[in-house]
Formats: sequence, structure tokens, C-alpha cells
Amino acid sequence: MRVALWQALPVAGAVERGFARLASIWVAAEAAGAGVLVVPELFLPGYNCADPGALADADWLARLVAMAPPGCRLVTGWAERDGGRLWNSASVIGPAGEEARYRKIQLYGPREKRLFAPGAEYVLFDLHGVRAALLICYDVEFAPHVAALAARGVEVICVPTANMLPFTHVAEVTVPAMAANHGLSILYANYCGAEGDLAYAGGSVIAGPQGEVVARAGTTEALLIADLPARDPARASTQGVDFTPAR
Repeated sequence: MRVALWQALPVAGAVERGFARLASIWVAAEAAGAGVLVVPELFLPGYNCADPGALADADWLARLVAMAPPGCRLVTGWAERDGGRLWNSASVIGPAGEEARYRKIQLYGPREKRLFAPGAEYVLFDLHGVRAALLICYDVEFAPHVAALAARGVEVICVPTANMLPFTHVAEVTVPAMAANHGLSILYANYCGAEGDLAYAGGSVIAGPQGEVVARAGTTEALLIADLPARDPARASTQGVDFTPAR
């Protein structure tokens, strides 16, 4: 499957500008033959904007569905308000509507824990015949979450993220290692540039099921397009069956 990943400059609360930029990138991804486009965490209204809760708007989903091209799904992060609570969410959007929605389980740092309620459930969805799942940023750094998804037959994990400096090791080392250890592909879409007092690390990566780096961004805005490699049984990790616990 051909996939796309957009390493974007942050919207920083300028939601209309974000929609305009996203529309052109989404069309470009489909024109390149991608079946999915993954964009960063809380892309709407921005990860580090002053008050994401004040800007949260359920109408965003309808607007995204209306602009969806026929062949390319969108995975985007957004601030979801529901029942008086705010969630750090990610949705899969296609021309027929919202196909999946996930709420971040592992909230990072005191700001996220103050703003958002934690999620509690994995979400799986069909991505052009491939079993896929969503995680958000810090979630993918926890091996038990990746292992649980692999055990459910997931082959691709889409990960909107907002990874900041100095944590460059996450995209460079952690994500490819998670992909290799659990035999699946990970699409890790980060920001670049700065937003308020945060400087983002860039380094967005598409990692294959043997841990190979299929495509990687630098520190500036980039649209990555790549074909995911197939699993190679001869190189598959056997940790799941070989693990021996110590006493």
C-alpha cells in the first residue's frame, strides 16, 4: 500500500489556514497514489495553542468529509469536546464520513493531563483491506500498546504526534524498533518549526515491519510518499513466543 505523511508547520489556532493547507496536501497525496494521509497530533486547532478547548468544534469533521478525495483516507489529530470533557483525539476520515475515532491513552506531561481526559480503548479499522489502528504520540512509546495491537492482527499503526526537542530519539530509534519488534508498519507524523514555547523535533518517519526506515523527514515541512514493504517471515521477530520471564 502506498501511504503519505505530512510533516506540517503548526496551525497554532489559525484553523481556517489549517483547513486551506490541509486541502491542498490531501489532494496532492491522492494524486501521488497514497491510500492514506497522516498529519500531526491536534492539527486542529494546534497542539500548543493557548486554549484548544475554546476552539474545539464538532463541525470540523463534516468539513473534512466534504473535502475528502475519493481514494485517500485522512488521519488527523483534533481536540474533541464531548459531554463537557475534552479529548486529545484522532479520526480517520473518508468521503463517506468518519470511519474511526481514537482518544489518546497516554497523556504526556502536566499540561495534557490538565486539559484532556484520558482514553481507554484501542480502535481498529480497515484501511484498503489492511487491518490498521490509531495511536497518538506518547502512546507509541509504550511497548505493551504496540504489542496488544500486533496481537489483534494490526499491520499498520497511524500515529499523529507533536514530538518536541530534545526528544529526537523517538523518531530515530524508538519508532523503528517498535515496528521491528512487533512486525508492523508505523506512520509517525510530527510537526516542524515552533509553536509558542515549543520547538518541534521534525524527523517524521515511515517505518516498515522489519524496522526499516522507508522514508524520513528532516526538520522542515515535508510530504512523504512511500510504498510500505511486505513482512518478510525470515526476518520476523520471535520475541513473542521466545520470551522467558525471570524470577
